[in-house]
Amino acid sequence: MLEFSNVSKSFWTGTQRKVILDRVSFRVDLGRSLGILAPNGTGKTTLINMMAGLEKPDEGDIRRDCKISFPLGFMGGVVTRVSAMENCRYIAKIYGMDPDYVESFCRWLCNLGEYFDQPLGTYSSGMRARFSFALMLALDFDMYLIDEGMPGTTDVEFNRKAGSILQERLATTTIVIVSHQAATLKKYARSAAVLHNGQLTMFDTLEEAKQLYDYETQG
Repeated sequence: MLEFSNVSKSFWTGTQRKVILDRVSFRVDLGRSLGILAPNGTGKTTLINMMAGLEKPDEGDIRRDCKISFPLGFMGGVVTRVSAMENCRYIAKIYGMDPDYVESFCRWLCNLGEYFDQPLGTYSSGMRARFSFALMLALDFDMYLIDEGMPGTTDVEFNRKAGSILQERLATTTIVIVSHQAATLKKYARSAAVLHNGQLTMFDTLEEAKQLYDYETQG
């Protein structure tokens, strides 16, 4: 379970205060994946980072009673001067998992060939995205956090394999996915919410959330 209680978060942009959350309360129960619709620039990444514990609220409490993943695309836990193989084995030990399994899984899913044994600092952005997503799927989490869906890669085979694995995980894990497009959420979430003007409005279905989202963003 992940729960926000009267959480507020804002930033000073240099000219004004940008409010991300204004005394927001909501709860995500295990087994009930959630999609959050939010226009660009409203704080999608900040919200996901707060769920993961990478950013703290200005006010309020965030309670985590399960193992929550780092956000898809987050590379803060890896060391760019060493290889993907070394990163896999080191991070597997941190999470108490079998390094051989994590390495083999990531090597298979990434399909980076000889680059898997080269420093991450030599990777293109697409290669780093593939490695980050593979590492997240290799680790054992109760709840996966995804910002805007699939990583920025044009590798069709990787997208197919990773998307299929993520779809299978829905049977045993919970996914929280944030996007500015309803179509991105449709594959992974039934319940949904809309983030707009610092407020998060929860709905039982994506269709209900989409109606409010379209009204708020197009009205």
